Amino acid sequence: MNSTFFNSNVYLIDEKVNFFKFENQYKVYNESGENIGKITQKISLGDKLLRLILNKAMLPFSLEIKNANDEVEASIHRGWTFFMSKIAIHNAQGIAIGSIAQKFKLFKPTFNIADALGNNIASISGDWKAWNFSIQDNTQSEIGSISKKWNGAMKEVFTSADKYIVELLPIYNSSPENKMAILATAITIDMVLKERK
Repeated sequence: MNSTFFNSNVYLIDEKVNFFKFENQYKVYNESGENIGKITQKISLGDKLLRLILNKAMLPFSLEIKNANDEVEASIHRGWTFFMSKIAIHNAQGIAIGSIAQKFKLFKPTFNIADALGNNIASISGDWKAWNFSIQDNTQSEIGSISKKWNGAMKEVFTSADKYIVELLPIYNSSPENKMAILATAITIDMVLKERK
C-alpha cells in the first residue's frame, strides 16, 4: 500500500447535504482539520430510476474513497440484496482486499470485516441511535471507535449531527491491507447504514 491516506489513525467525516441529488457525499478531514479527501456514492441513471420504485435497501451501491487529488484510494461495492448484505472492499487498483458482512441486531448494527481470504480481522458494532460504535479485532479487543464526540482542537467545528469521528488506537498494528479494509468500512459506515433504511 503506497498511499499515505490510510496512514492516519484519526478521520473526521463531514456529510455534504444534497437535497436534490440521489448520491451521498462526505468530506474527510485529518486530526488537524485539513481536508484530505472525500467519499462519494456512484449511482447510475438506471439505479436512480429504480430507487423511485424499489426499496433502496435491496439495490446495489458503490462508494469511492478519494484523496485530496481526487484519486481513488479504496472503494466498497454491494450487489443486489434481500436481507443481510455482503460488501466487497477494493484497493486503489481495484483488487479485492476484504469484505463486510452485516449482521442483523435490532438497534445495534454489527459489521464483520474479513480479509481477502475470508478470515475475520475485525468487527464494528454499537448503538446507532447514540452513534457510538466500537471497533474490535478478531480477539474482541477494542482497537478503535466511531462517535460524534470530539474533544480535540476541532470540537467547535465538528459538533453537528452530520459529522462523526473514526479513530484507531495507536497500538493497533496490522498489515496495510487489513488497516485499509477496517478504515474503509469505518469511514463509510454512515452511508452503509443509510442504504439499509
